[in-house]
Amino acid sequence: MKSYQDLEVWRKSIQLAKAVYQLSARFPPEEKFGLTSQVRRAVVSVAANIAEGSERHGKKEFLQFLSIAGGSLAETETFLVLAQELGMAAPEHTNPLLAQSAEVGRMLNGLKRSLRAIR
Repeated sequence: MKSYQDLEVWRKSIQLAKAVYQLSARFPPEEKFGLTSQVRRAVVSVAANIAEGSERHGKKEFLQFLSIAGGSLAETETFLVLAQELGMAAPEHTNPLLAQSAEVGRMLNGLKRSLRAIR
């Protein structure tokens, strides 16, 4: 791997972040400092932690940052479900994002497994 930008999981997390930003732009204005801010912070943290971890010097640190990215991904999913439950986003808009999120989660887990297999 030459760069974190070569990681498919990083590219997919960037696509997810873009989609979440587009969806959250339609949230009510009074949510600007509430759910909008929270979901955006969480989804950006996924890609940021993948990038930061990949630039660390050890496998153990990279694994730690990938775990943090997974936590941020779970936060993102929770906020999307909440937005749907509160009527701020329709299932036809949140379900594709939840599917993208699940794919990123599978990829994160796969990357963690492959790193653990390296001696």
